[in-house]
Amino acid sequence: MPEMRFTIRWPDGTREGCYSPSLVIKDYLTPGASYPLADFLAKSREALTIASARVEARYGFACSRALGQLARLEAAGRTYSTHPDARVAVESFDA
Repeated sequence: MPEMRFTIRWPDGTREGCYSPSLVIKDYLTPGASYPLADFLAKSREALTIASARVEARYGFACSRALGQLARLEAAGRTYSTHPDARVAVESFDA
């Protein structure tokens, strides 16, 4: 199963390297695009949940790494949730 790494930039300028066990993330996020925080988190949640389900369908267990990535994104997202104009930029995909 092809994995995907991608880099994001949080509203404060902090960059973070992220992981998906599936290329499905390409269906939800676009390099160079900037998303409102809630939209970014919703797209990431859906994509990483699908990616984990694909791993489970193939190997018989959910992808803890994808679910861990999602948990980190959601935890970091809470940091910026009081900023109504907060946006997250997707800087790159690295296969």
